[in-house]
Amino acid sequence: MSIAAVFVNVLVFLLLAPLFDGVLRKTTARVQTRQGPPIVQPYYDLFKLLGKERINSARNWAFKLAPPAAFASILAVVALIPFGGKVNALGGRVDAVTVIYLLTLGGVSVLLGALASRNTFAAIGASREMVTMVMIEPILAMTLILGAARSRSLGLGAAVFGAAGPGYGAAAAVMLVVYLLALQAFVAKQPFDIAEAEIEVLEGPFIEYSGPDYGLFRYAMMMKQMFYAWLFVAVFLPFLRTGHYLGDILTQLLGTLAVFILIAVVGSTNPRLRIDQAVKIYAVLILIALGAVGLAVAGV
Repeated sequence: MSIAAVFVNVLVFLLLAPLFDGVLRKTTARVQTRQGPPIVQPYYDLFKLLGKERINSARNWAFKLAPPAAFASILAVVALIPFGGKVNALGGRVDAVTVIYLLTLGGVSVLLGALASRNTFAAIGASREMVTMVMIEPILAMTLILGAARSRSLGLGAAVFGAAGPGYGAAAAVMLVVYLLALQAFVAKQPFDIAEAEIEVLEGPFIEYSGPDYGLFRYAMMMKQMFYAWLFVAVFLPFLRTGHYLGDILTQLLGTLAVFILIAVVGSTNPRLRIDQAVKIYAVLILIALGAVGLAVAGV
């Protein structure tokens, strides 16, 4: 069952990540009083992109390698996580630091592909992506470190379920607020969709990509969105745990759906920030997150 859980993780995220993205797009349209695309539109988009001819417009290995590297990194993450409240055969062999490294690898892959494209707009998007990654990834790291500090273990299950597991303390409550405020940046939605900024830098780091390569990037981003939404549910909503594997899967998916609706509402009602404004917010969130970790270490 522990090995089967790995395949369940991968299949659920592969199958449902586009659906959740469709819910996000549909909710955004409804909030803005538009009809919007059908919920299954992301599936159509992916099938269309993956069925096109692959074109290596930059004609170098880095440009070609970046999309599969980004997709592989998030696929590895979802294979490891304790989805459904169960630490599987792979997750039991790694710790929280491994997940942080894998997520960082995905961000580095985006930067690599953008810089290898030799496009000015892609370079601007890459610079914004780099700033965002440097400023926002520490908040993810501190979220897991807080769980590790409270459970006294860096194991992946302990880090995920340890933050609010023993009961909410001041540290978990503060980190919950920080994570919520950083959530839009994690999933690259307004007001923190600064790297892509369709009107300003025309999809930013992905401007030179098309066909299957762009499809892999889009798929990886959908799965990354679902991961960050799931992580909030798994870490900060312990009351959704039923104690049964299938029951936990169902409650976590429902919680993830609710988080996607929240992301859509916030994104559709807030204008995009400038990069300097975002950096100031990131810096404040990092300081508060450090305070939360300090409270956890002190046992508060």
